[in-house]
Amino acid sequence: MKKYILLAVMLFALQSYAQKDESIFELEPSQSMSITGKGAGQDAAINPYTNGNSIAVIRNLGKNKFTIRVEYQGKLFQTRVLEPNKTTKIALRQGSQLYLDSDLAAKAKVDFKKGAN
Repeated sequence: MKKYILLAVMLFALQSYAQKDESIFELEPSQSMSITGKGAGQDAAINPYTNGNSIAVIRNLGKNKFTIRVEYQGKLFQTRVLEPNKTTKIALRQGSQLYLDSDLAAKAKVDFKKGAN
């Protein structure tokens, strides 16, 4: 019985560790990073809701501001500046592309939620 409990705890810890930092990105000065929407193998973050609308939850973990840019069907749809230690939510239509742009070193965390269809 103790082995099963230990195994369950280890699996939970491994899963928690594997998911913890996979959506944290460090941007170098003057870098633009495609976060999602380009396609398999090209996205920096996996959006599990690509078959519909979703919501990107973006938190600025760094000391410098950066710009969030959303393109839809090849056209600029929205831009927003995110100040340090702030969080914002961005609605993404199916097929949208999300970018983070920074003139200075920046650090961001990106998570996704299911959006209204």
